[in-house]
Amino acid sequence: MTMQRVFHIGNRLLTPPLPADHKFPRDKQRQLLALLSQDGTFQFESSSLADPQVIKLAHHADYVDQFLQGSVASSTMRRIGFPWSASLAERALASVGGTLGAAQDAVQTGWGATLGGGSHHAFRGEGAGFCVFNDIAVAIQLLREKGLARRAAVIDLDVHQGDGTAEIFTGDPGVMTLSIHCRSNFPFRKQRSTIDIDLADKVEDDAYLRSLEQVLPEIFAFRPDIVFYQSGVDPLHSDSLGHLSLTFEGLKERDRMVMQAARDHKTPFVLTLGGGYAKPIELSVQAHANTYRTAWQIFKT
Repeated sequence: MTMQRVFHIGNRLLTPPLPADHKFPRDKQRQLLALLSQDGTFQFESSSLADPQVIKLAHHADYVDQFLQGSVASSTMRRIGFPWSASLAERALASVGGTLGAAQDAVQTGWGATLGGGSHHAFRGEGAGFCVFNDIAVAIQLLREKGLARRAAVIDLDVHQGDGTAEIFTGDPGVMTLSIHCRSNFPFRKQRSTIDIDLADKVEDDAYLRSLEQVLPEIFAFRPDIVFYQSGVDPLHSDSLGHLSLTFEGLKERDRMVMQAARDHKTPFVLTLGGGYAKPIELSVQAHANTYRTAWQIFKT
């Protein structure tokens, strides 16, 4: 049985240069890479840096150029939540590159995965919420430009609404966006996805999974040529930025439902990371690892 290729953004870029008290989980991706490396089921590969011209398929050219040159407005950097640095710009290119690689694998083999990506708060003209470039939107636009997909669906199960993805694809009949998120949580000004399910605080496994079960048929009735899964684990009950109350078992069942539906419909599937901010962060790392292990179990044959 061949190991599945999984992209990551490169060891030297895993932890951006941030103040010690920053909310972003500095070591999450490094810990996840180390944990999954023990399984022997994944072959990890550093992602290529995305071509800025490709990123411009989903983002305004001025924003892309200004960010990469370090001349982006300070107000935009405040919304992103990171101080600008050359390594942050390189990290953003690598994050998009990982999702592009995973999308290529999905088209060729049925599924692909990256240990980064899911930067769903990045709008067409600016970043926000720890997200610089919307890797999922860029990948969809590139697949369409190459004629590899006409219709795409985004299943976004991060606890925060995928507002940037929704904005980029507003009015686009070729892309269906689903966001199941916490109503009271960031972003406080929501956008309109194709389907939004906004949940009250403290929702637990059963209610969450019922909502997902009811909506999944609509995704595949759209007949997408490819599905992108933003698999944030911040609905976990211990997440410091979450407000929902899912268990590890609930998250595993969530992932299984999404992945099995894609497998049953023979739809190429792209797995991206998304958020996770538990304290201690090892709880988020374990939840993310469960997601990738579930994908291996579903798609390995």
